Amino acid sequence: MGDTFIRHIALLGFEKRFVPSQHYVYMFLVKWQDLSEKLVYRRFTEIYEFHKTLKEMFPIEAGDINPENRIIPHLPAPRWFDGQRAAESRQGTLTEYCGALMALPVKISRCPHLLNFFKVRPDDLKLPTDSQLKKPETYLMPKDGKNNVTDITGPIILQTYRAIANYEKSSGSEMALAMGDVVDVVEKNENGWWFCQRKAMRGWVPASFLEPLDSPDELEDPEPNYAGEPYVTIKAYAAVEEDEVSLPEGETIEVIHKLLDGWWVIRKDDVTGYFPSMYLQKSGQDLTQAQYQIKGRGAPPRRSSIRNAHSIHQRSRKRLSQDTYRRNSVRFLQQRRRQMRPGKQSPGSPLLEESQTQRAKPQPAVPPRPSADLILHHCSESTKRKLASSI
Repeated sequence: MGDTFIRHIALLGFEKRFVPSQHYVYMFLVKWQDLSEKLVYRRFTEIYEFHKTLKEMFPIEAGDINPENRIIPHLPAPRWFDGQRAAESRQGTLTEYCGALMALPVKISRCPHLLNFFKVRPDDLKLPTDSQLKKPETYLMPKDGKNNVTDITGPIILQTYRAIANYEKSSGSEMALAMGDVVDVVEKNENGWWFCQRKAMRGWVPASFLEPLDSPDELEDPEPNYAGEPYVTIKAYAAVEEDEVSLPEGETIEVIHKLLDGWWVIRKDDVTGYFPSMYLQKSGQDLTQAQYQIKGRGAPPRRSSIRNAHSIHQRSRKRLSQDTYRRNSVRFLQQRRRQMRPGKQSPGSPLLEESQTQRAKPQPAVPPRPSADLILHHCSESTKRKLASSI
């Protein structure tokens, strides 16, 4: 069948999403050499991290040795973010950038780094669940490529947080903080690193160093899912605290609680404990991007490891204990085993301890999104016609 490569990358538009916080993702229609067309969604910060790695892999073509030899296109850093108008205005830049990528020599345009970045990920196939209060909003590029200001509804309202301690940055992509600094959170990455801005400064900050101004609780933390999601460790970790789990690379585990600070509660057999989400990946996903993130920053520090932390709230942030996680997990597993016995029905579901949580329920199956056509489900009639003509 020959080598795998991408024939064309088309930017269709962008989506405004509201989970875990309000943010934007760009929609790309990727056309492969076998004539298949796949729809993928990428945040701008992801695209910029991909771009930086590409330049490191090809320093001559990036102009690092001689600027006159540069052929890799420029991409502005995510130094500003003023909401939906910014997301809309970047579309022209990204369209030109993708076109320039495809015109590069084969050793770059068909390199594994580029191909892996635009491959379909499991998250690209997921539709919003019925439990989400607000579904994603889709904004499509006009067919003539001109911006339509009437499609823009206004700036995004960023969430404001406060630094509970001093933070010294360890790389150029991070932002230093002094205790009491107030920042706006642009993007909450599930690995525990949040992209923030403060006046003219912007960069990644560990979520554990930030607290909401109105409450010590992170209200957006999801509920525990004792049914568990299968993940694989992509880097070994040795526990530092008693409530953490030590695991080698390549272990299969179940994630039962995805906390926004990047430290997830996992289950290995009957053992539960905290583990850095940066060192976890769903089975079958490409490791290139994850390994680059680990190389660049590593796991964020835990809140319990921060010295001289000072909160403005009199009561501390609520957290379930590992004993509670373990008891609830054991009860759920026992209930599931009883239900799986042939010819027997469960006499009743044992109540899980409900401290800042609901009863654990198996998560409903999420229908896949096999093609670009299904995003019509979230569009108005006029938008459906525009999308159909774009694709």
